[in-house]
This record gives sequence, structure tokens and C-alpha cells, in this order.
Amino acid sequence: MPNIEREQRQVVVIGAGPSGAIAAALLKRNGHDVLIIERQRFPRFSIGESLLSHCIDFIEEAGMLEAVQAAGFQVKKGAAFAWGERYSAFDFGDTFSNGKPTTFQVQRADFDKLLADQAELQGVEIRYEETITAADFNAAQPQLTVQRADGSEYVVQSEFVLDASGYGRVLPRLLELEAPSNFPLRQAIFTHVEDRIDCHTFDREKILVTTHPTQRDIWFWTIPFSNGRCSVGVVAAAEHLQGATDLDACLKGFVQATPSLAKVLQNAQWDTPARTIGGYSANVKALHGPGFALLGNAAEFLDPVFSSGVTIAMRSASMAAGLLHRQLSGVAVDWQNEFAVPLKRGVDTFRAYVEGWYNGSFQDVIYHPGSSAEIRRMISSILAGYAWDQRNPFVAEPVRRLRMLAEVCASTPA
Repeated sequence: MPNIEREQRQVVVIGAGPSGAIAAALLKRNGHDVLIIERQRFPRFSIGESLLSHCIDFIEEAGMLEAVQAAGFQVKKGAAFAWGERYSAFDFGDTFSNGKPTTFQVQRADFDKLLADQAELQGVEIRYEETITAADFNAAQPQLTVQRADGSEYVVQSEFVLDASGYGRVLPRLLELEAPSNFPLRQAIFTHVEDRIDCHTFDREKILVTTHPTQRDIWFWTIPFSNGRCSVGVVAAAEHLQGATDLDACLKGFVQATPSLAKVLQNAQWDTPARTIGGYSANVKALHGPGFALLGNAAEFLDPVFSSGVTIAMRSASMAAGLLHRQLSGVAVDWQNEFAVPLKRGVDTFRAYVEGWYNGSFQDVIYHPGSSAEIRRMISSILAGYAWDQRNPFVAEPVRRLRMLAEVCASTPA
């Protein structure tokens, strides 16, 4: 490229969302030169608003916990599930893994900007409204072509690139790494409301996951925030939502058809137009390659049902930053066996329970009133995000253990 501006950096991170901000901050704290390139201008809207407890471990590791605690986000202490008259609540303070007992429910525009600002305060440079248009990993060092908001371009060369672009999936697209997901095509319709909830059974310190009364593969999230508002969404197979031209009417219709949730939201002011996202489940052929690694949703996104997306993103950021620090310090790193394989173990654990949710087996377990306290603590650990804790039998053997437990629940009267 003749006459194009060029620069040299040590590490380039694509995306300033939670995984990008945390990875960059961790690398900077270890003395590395880090540049984040972000396509949008923050703050910007995003879903994935109910954090799991394991997220707090990585926020703390990146030196951002004090700022997050001071921001006034809604404290989250667990997860609640409702189906008809059945109600089952899990407390993150009572888990097999003994992890962080609380986390937060956040409006992502504010939360993501806070983390990005914290990374900047630690010395990370962030360039907003810049887009990666080409990537060359065949040269001696990775080269990214970047387009600024004014249309001008430059090339940045670095020793390594971390792709934290989330749904943008920059490197998977540019390097043809995308692979089909084996999850059925699902769609979400969601909004924010002024909730005015006065239902005495509703716990603002928990996410509420509600199963549709008759179609158990349809479910709702209700995520309360600290400002009297909450996020409400419905998730269903795409065919259930086909032809829904009025998103607001569609979402309200599903809520009204679910009496327990309609009661919770009976006073809500529906003051924000609904949005939709579909076909979000994604996969890739590889999580890493010469000169790059993929973080979080840029690599794989399963499903929003257990709020695992941000947790996987932050976990991958912490793992990749630690390995990259070693590599940049001259230590040989095996990205497959030290990053891809162990990361996938936790992702596959979440996958087993997501699949179990939609085929009904995990719902049978969650809604069964007879589960032992110890089994509930093991399940609560997974719901809190500790899907990598191999000491937990329901993590070490998720498919077999869930199948066995579901069979016991099915044979035992509720």
C-alpha cells in the first residue's frame, strides 16, 4: 500500500467491550504497549445485562472492581426461575465453588463505558469510531488496515492481535474462520421498561427467568436495574416470531400469555421501542492462529439463557492476557492446550445446560422441588458462572450428570 500511514504497536485489541477492556488492562498492568480499536462511540447499547458472579473475579483482577462497586449498579445475588405456579431460586452465596457471592445487573451502555474508561485510566489507548477493514497475518507480524471516521486509512503492525469484537466477529469474517453453530435458529425481542414492580414475590436482587406456560422452549428474562427500570425480553425459535412486524405488540403479547410474568409487569410503562436480534449463536473453526486469539463472542456465542456470554468473554480475556504476557516475555506458549482446550471445557459445560434447558431436562431439574441441598449448590455454581470448576461433578461430567438427575426428577413425583 503506497503512501499509506503506518505505525508499530506491541498488542492491538479489537473492541473496547468488557473482554477487550479487561484484556488490555491486564496486559498494560504487566508493562505492555496496548492499543484498542473500537468501531463504535461509547456509550452504546448492548444486551447481556445480568452478570454472573465469576465476572467479578476478572473485574477485580483488572483493577476495576472499586470503580464498578461505586457506580451504583443493581446488586445481584442469584437467579430465580418461574413456570406457572412453580418458582425456584438459587443463591450465589451458597454454591459448591464458594465463589463471589454477589455480582451486578447493569445497563451495558454505562457498564461497558466504565470498564473502557478504567482501562484508559490505566494507560491503555482507545481509538473510537475506527473500523478494521483488512487483516494480513501472512507477514512477519500481523497487519491491520484501519479506517477512521473521516474515511482515511492507516496500517497498524503489531506482535499480536486479540479479537474482542463480540458480535462484530472481525477476524472470523476477515480470515474466513466462521463455522455454523449447531444450535437451532432462535430470536430475541427485548426492551427496557419503567417497571413499577410492586409484586411482593419479585426479588430485584435476582434475574427472573420465566418459562412460557405451554411452550417450554420459549422463555423470558426480567433483569431489574437500580434506577427503577428493567430489561425484559422473550427468546423463541425463529418460527414462533416470524411475521412479527410490530415488535412491541409481539413482546407484550407473549408476556400477557404468561400470567406469572404479566402479574410482575402489570404496572410497567412500556416507554422504549422493542428491538430484536436473531441468529446470534455462532462458532469458529479455531480460537487462535499465528499472531492472534479470539475472545468471547468473537469466538463463540451459545445462547442468552444463563447469561454466560460476558462470563466466557471475561474468562477468555484473562486467560489470553496471561498467556500473551508470557509469550511477549520470551516464554513459549501452547495456545491450543493452554487456551483453546481449557476455555472450551467451560463453554461445553454451559452448552450442556443450554441444550438441557431447551430439551426440557434441565428445566425438569430446576423446577423439581425435591433436589437435595448439595445438588442445588452444585447447580448454583454453574449458574454463578463457575463452569470451569472441575471439582464440581456437574462440571466434570455435565451431560451424564444432568441426564441422570433429570431421569431421577422425572421418576419422582413433584
